[in-house]
Amino acid sequence: MWRNSTTRYGSLQVALHWLMLVLLVAVYLSMELRENFPKGSDPREFLKSLHFMLGLSVLILVTVRIAARFSGPTPAIVPQPASWQELLGKLLHLAMYAFMIGMPIAGWLILSAEAKPIPFFGLELPALVAKNHALAESVEHWHKDIGEWGYYLVGLHAAAALFHHYVQKDNTLARMLPWGRQTG
Repeated sequence: MWRNSTTRYGSLQVALHWLMLVLLVAVYLSMELRENFPKGSDPREFLKSLHFMLGLSVLILVTVRIAARFSGPTPAIVPQPASWQELLGKLLHLAMYAFMIGMPIAGWLILSAEAKPIPFFGLELPALVAKNHALAESVEHWHKDIGEWGYYLVGLHAAAALFHHYVQKDNTLARMLPWGRQTG
């Protein structure tokens, strides 16, 4: 079933969730792998372009994901966690959405302020701001730092899901797994 039920996320939400993970891994890999090539080399420049394009894909996909998130009920966690755990879960999800929106926009701002082309799979997107070297450096500094924090954010999200599954023994993880029976 494409839509969420009261007990499980629908296949659209599940697919978007796992596709987002694959995209985020690809975004990080493209930047990590570029270090294996000399500055200015074709492979390095390709990986940098791929990083930008995949990052912008994250921005598009997170927009679709937010729309899908509000298209149906949020499946209940059974048994219901303590209120402090629910609050932490909501804060973590808010941080992840801010990350998935803010990082691609920051990358777009960096390229814009550097007056560089903004590639997107054969298209060139418009600049968000005029050339501004100081702005580019400032945003790039934050982009790199927050990018490092992203490892921890995604890791914390995964650890929380595993904690709920194996320690709390609730259905937090099961609601988002791509296999399983749709009920409710």
